[in-house]
Amino acid sequence: MLASFAVAVLLFLLTIPLGILRLHLAARLSLIAGSAAVLLGSALALPESGASAMLWSLSADQVSWSLQPAAAWLLFWGVLAALAAFLSPCRARRPGLWYAGAAVALLGSLGVAGLQEGIAFLIAWEFLSFGGAILLLADGAAPAERSGQSNLYMLALLEIGAVALLLCVLLLGAGNTQFSAWSQSWAQYGADAFGIAALFLIGFGAKLGVLPFYEWYPGAYGSGTGASGALLSGVVLNVAYFALGRSILDWLPVSTATSTGILLVAVGTVSSILAILYAFQQNDWRRLLSFSTAENANLAVVALGAASLFRAEDFSALSTLAWTVGLIHLGGHSLAKGSMMLSADRSADVQGDYRIAQSRILALAPWTLGLGAALGAMSLAAMPPSAGFAGEWYLFQTVFQDFHLHNTAARLALALGGAGLALTAAIALATMIKVFGIGLLGGMSEEDRRRPRGNWLVLVLGLLVLLYAAALPWTLHLLGFANWPADPTAVQAMTRGAFLIPLRFHFAFISPPLLLLVGLLFSLLPLGLLAWSHRRQGRRRVPVWAHGLRQIPAENAITALAFSNALRVFYSFVYRPQNRVQRSYREREYFIRELRFNYSEAPFFGPWLFRPSVRLVEALADRFGLALQNGSLNAYLAYIGILLLVIFASVFYV
Repeated sequence: MLASFAVAVLLFLLTIPLGILRLHLAARLSLIAGSAAVLLGSALALPESGASAMLWSLSADQVSWSLQPAAAWLLFWGVLAALAAFLSPCRARRPGLWYAGAAVALLGSLGVAGLQEGIAFLIAWEFLSFGGAILLLADGAAPAERSGQSNLYMLALLEIGAVALLLCVLLLGAGNTQFSAWSQSWAQYGADAFGIAALFLIGFGAKLGVLPFYEWYPGAYGSGTGASGALLSGVVLNVAYFALGRSILDWLPVSTATSTGILLVAVGTVSSILAILYAFQQNDWRRLLSFSTAENANLAVVALGAASLFRAEDFSALSTLAWTVGLIHLGGHSLAKGSMMLSADRSADVQGDYRIAQSRILALAPWTLGLGAALGAMSLAAMPPSAGFAGEWYLFQTVFQDFHLHNTAARLALALGGAGLALTAAIALATMIKVFGIGLLGGMSEEDRRRPRGNWLVLVLGLLVLLYAAALPWTLHLLGFANWPADPTAVQAMTRGAFLIPLRFHFAFISPPLLLLVGLLFSLLPLGLLAWSHRRQGRRRVPVWAHGLRQIPAENAITALAFSNALRVFYSFVYRPQNRVQRSYREREYFIRELRFNYSEAPFFGPWLFRPSVRLVEALADRFGLALQNGSLNAYLAYIGILLLVIFASVFYV
């Protein structure tokens, strides 16, 4: 197992210079081989567990790397989606730099998943952020100015999270930076332990899209390609969730678990609702899917919050159930989101951009694209028998077990969380209907016809979404070989034969393989009727229903705005919609030459949180900028001396 990861690290390191030197084919092959090595190592780590390697000595501390089964599970499915992106035709303007950025991001992912020392972990975390920025800049899928602003905004918010993690390292690792000592260090803070939990939520939540950090998602994802989105929504998101779960379940004192669990459930529920509400209004594939990524990540955060609440009252089996549900959900999400992100690239191949507009793509593409995208959309909409359905079914069954808890606030948090999950699931269904129904169907002029490429990869990921759910009754036991989470036997109790159960069979049960089999059998009926009709009458073309009109107008196609406008009006207090009409005239205002209509939704947190911060920094820069940048060498040396004194003072204080 360790040999596979060592080979992967060497191949990723080799990819970086190959990509910078623009040796595209060699860089791509090295990246694919490294990803395959990670898949092999992750698969071996699930049943073996516990293998570790000493990497180097950092001062007096040893830096080691080991992979827990939970991390191996998330790595496997995330890297599988990334591998499909690497095999897909590259749409980046600078492919070599894109491969190098992907290698940096994967190196960071391996570090976050397995490093056991705080300082090395922070370095790997920065690799994760830096690699994602390189990916998006190399894509060149947006104008340079807009792409640069989006990436700077992303990095600024991610650095807020990095500072929060740095504070956690200073508070918990002052005496010993090894993770094995952090549980004992954290317990010494008493009433202040909750503040450290909030810092961890800020730090890891910056990548998970916890409010208000999800607001960097649409701009950053919208400046890149779908392949970049598959990496960011898969392996990068997964390892960030694992890191948050390790801090909450492995290090957090039990005395603080209730308040932390309530915080996670509340923040995760509100974040998922806001994210899917904004996803429903998007008219760009990447922006819509990015908000969907934030929504699914926060559903997993709700599961983690439930795990913390059950842990606080010593329900170790229920805590393990909730944590495992988060792993199941994000594993399936990686495959489904990879399928949809690659479908977005194929849509751009046909129509030249990522707009969600009726474009007759399914009529032009092989059936592989339509089937793969349909299966991916079904999973993200939590429709049976897909992976998303299994994950969200388990999540609902977990929050429904709030009656076990004795703490009233904890029970109320899970009850309200369940209501929020129901609202999220309903809007997610409408969102996936929008992106699939409008984004892949409709008409297109003859001159715009271009056949999309790489459709078999979309199909493979879509079929894996089904196989993932169907195989869960037999693959879930792989997570039971861990000494963490707390009760490995609970993982074994989550299945019975071909059925998935929330620890007790009489409480609830489903069987994804049987659902898949029944669905295939029922599909034979409409297929048989279609074959019989075609044999008797041949293929018939009939006009669609156009609201009772006899003459169907050519402009009858529905737009992304029209599809979601009802919800836009109903939740206007959230969206604060803006409609702008611009007119240009020839000579007089009676003769309109051009009419432009733009619509948008105001960010929920931007005007109240981020914009005042920007104005404050600009005001301080205007006030003190001339004094600080006065050109005096003595003044600059004084600044450096003061900074060194501050650093030394902070070290001695800690």
